Amino acid sequence: MNKQQLIIDRMTGLPRPVIANFLRLYGQVAAGQTGEIREKDILPVTDLPVYSDLLSYKTAGEKQLAKLVILKLNGGLGTSMGLRQAKTLLPVKDGLNFLDIIVRQSGQSKLVLLNSFSTDNDTRTYLAKYPQIEFLRQNKHPKIYCDTLEPAAEIIENWNWNPPGHGDLYPVLADSGLLERWLEDGCEYLFISNSDNLGAAPDPAMLGYLAERKLPFLMEVARRTPADLKGGHLVRYPDGRLALREVAQINPEDQDAAQDIGRHKYFNTNSMWLSLRALANLLADYEQIFPLPLIRNPKPVNPEDRDSRKVYQLETAAGAAIEFFPSAAAVETPRERFVPVKKCADLLALWSDLYILTKTGCLTVNPRRALPPILIDLDEKYFSFIQDFTARVTQPPSLVDCSSLKLRGDIILGIDVVFRGRVSLFNPGQQLKLERRIFADVEARL
Repeated sequence: MNKQQLIIDRMTGLPRPVIANFLRLYGQVAAGQTGEIREKDILPVTDLPVYSDLLSYKTAGEKQLAKLVILKLNGGLGTSMGLRQAKTLLPVKDGLNFLDIIVRQSGQSKLVLLNSFSTDNDTRTYLAKYPQIEFLRQNKHPKIYCDTLEPAAEIIENWNWNPPGHGDLYPVLADSGLLERWLEDGCEYLFISNSDNLGAAPDPAMLGYLAERKLPFLMEVARRTPADLKGGHLVRYPDGRLALREVAQINPEDQDAAQDIGRHKYFNTNSMWLSLRALANLLADYEQIFPLPLIRNPKPVNPEDRDSRKVYQLETAAGAAIEFFPSAAAVETPRERFVPVKKCADLLALWSDLYILTKTGCLTVNPRRALPPILIDLDEKYFSFIQDFTARVTQPPSLVDCSSLKLRGDIILGIDVVFRGRVSLFNPGQQLKLERRIFADVEARL
């Protein structure tokens, strides 16, 4: 039996567009392609409109909110935080979790969640009280051994599969029939964003800009800082088309140029606005097999054992669709619209008084804050996993006047703890609980 037939047999039961798309990616890998986007083949993006330029479109956008579909990418399990359930079930503010806030943010627009096989049951169960919400389920791809290019066949079945990346959204839409139904229902626009980024609330100015300018695709990007080197960044092909280059698509020889934030200024926040009709037409042009660029990620087959047999995870990115729309655009958005929670330190910022939650579910920076974005560095030994984190943060500290916080050692944050300015604390001994304390511009051994 040849390798392609092995893959087809392994993927039996998955939708036809998913199988066809994976075979397309696999064929590229088998032909020796890496998916790299070389520096010599692209140009940096130098100037973009900024969000403040779009505010005049707000009124037009408010008139289109009933025609908007909001799609949240909700596949993250939060394993890096020690979670075994959907990350979006974590509490955030005022007794509400991510999902509660997302429902508030959706307002009069249709809300859809794209879950993974890991988050689907938890999410559906929790949101049963909101019958108006629709659900889609992300597919899975077989891992491919790097040395033989055969599908992984490990004893533990879960090791043989990987999430296909957010680009799987398009095969899912093609197979579900939802895209045409949304159009039949009078919907015209689609807003896509990550469910763990509560800063990405639906924005009338963005929607109005998309609608009035008749754009097929609009990507929200933000200015890169030294902390933003892991995500994908926006580039341009010589023919003028915008494109997304992910870290796994960077050739080692191009690393210095790619990580130069003065040259490549903008990173993808994974918040995107699309015309539903333009997307439907494009999928039809490609017979539902949307040829997003290959992302070939080498990984150990056992995620917890770096020395286990090496595999390729073949993935695609939803934002990479930007290059298929000739008149696609991008806009530089405020950093406040990018508030992802990837680790417990990010959650501490949301729990604290750094952010406030409005009645409509908008998560905004506390107006009392007059400092740049905070840097939080927590001891991984004691704060990495959610069960350890929640045991040590019995009450969130005040961070509104704190520029940076570094905690080392076993420290419990109790009631009425205030951090101001630059604070670095080290506890070398047994567990220590802080209560009713103010730390201002201090580096101290406790």
